[in-house]
Amino acid sequence: MMTNNTIKIGIIGAGRVSEHYKNIFNNFNIKNYSVVGVADVIEEKANNLASSFNCKHYTSIKELIERSKPNLVLVLTPSGLHYDHAKYALTNNCHVLVEKPVTMIPSQAYELRQLAIDNKLLLCVAFQNRFNPAIKALKNALESNRFGKITTATVRLRWCRYQDYYNDDWHGTWQNDGGVINQQAIHHVDALNWLLGPVDEVCTKITNRLNTLEAEDTFVAIIKFDNGSLGTIEATTAARPDDMEASISVLGEKGTVVIGGIALNKIEMWKFQEKRKEDVNIISDFSIEVPNGYGLSHKDLLQSVIDTLLNSSIKSPIPIEDCIATCELVHSFYVSHESNSWVSIKDKLNSKKLGIDLCHK
Repeated sequence: MMTNNTIKIGIIGAGRVSEHYKNIFNNFNIKNYSVVGVADVIEEKANNLASSFNCKHYTSIKELIERSKPNLVLVLTPSGLHYDHAKYALTNNCHVLVEKPVTMIPSQAYELRQLAIDNKLLLCVAFQNRFNPAIKALKNALESNRFGKITTATVRLRWCRYQDYYNDDWHGTWQNDGGVINQQAIHHVDALNWLLGPVDEVCTKITNRLNTLEAEDTFVAIIKFDNGSLGTIEATTAARPDDMEASISVLGEKGTVVIGGIALNKIEMWKFQEKRKEDVNIISDFSIEVPNGYGLSHKDLLQSVIDTLLNSSIKSPIPIEDCIATCELVHSFYVSHESNSWVSIKDKLNSKKLGIDLCHK
């Protein structure tokens, strides 16, 4: 599993998100790792990223694993390739941290889960916002029953993506990406489901307002949770002129909390009928500044995965079952729009469009 208490990491995918990982590795004192190889089908990109880690570069995951022999593979490729790349790594005895979504369709996520179990390997999905101090404070308040009976919850994602973002060969496509709810807002859907789920029913509408893509740039949903509370999601990449907000609010009979900023990074409201001494400084203690919508919690996620493996454990810091539930919830959102009706999550329906070509392989 390790060499000299060091986890050997291979990176597959040298695109947009890899630059964020490079920044996290280089500037946030991640311990007990070495990047031993980088792979991308575009050799120049692989070489550029590999040079920053002083390691070898390759043009396929097969070469990466055979020659660099990583313990842990980071899957940072387009969403439609997550299944193939994660499966190859797991089949070849590598632990996997895959960027969201885990896969495009739930059946493939279940297959990866079983493969990880059978091979006794760690499989984790990068829902890093769970590590945000503000979100952790909210989770603790919910588990301590400080809200009492939950009435409503709201997610708002108001981010900006101009047309050039969608003018590659995968962003916004049904096969390899989906729209705002499966690409950007899936982080916030996961957080909402983790905090207040499970979800019972959803009713959704999607549209394109400013961008040209196969899927949606604007999304709204009504949610009914199993506990009877209601929620709403408003998500768009058609905000202008730049990213403005990524927020979650929770209202209950005993209090209200609003987490905001551009990456769920700031406590904007923290009010409870029953006061506690920690409430006095909670906004300053649990709010952080972040440079962009990725936030900074990849550092905590990466270190947690590394530490888990060094402790000879394969228990993922973010349970794969949760990630599958998020994938199923996204499909239910799309099915609701496609059928123009309320959809029960328990029916485990698949969208007719999201990952459709993958379904029919």
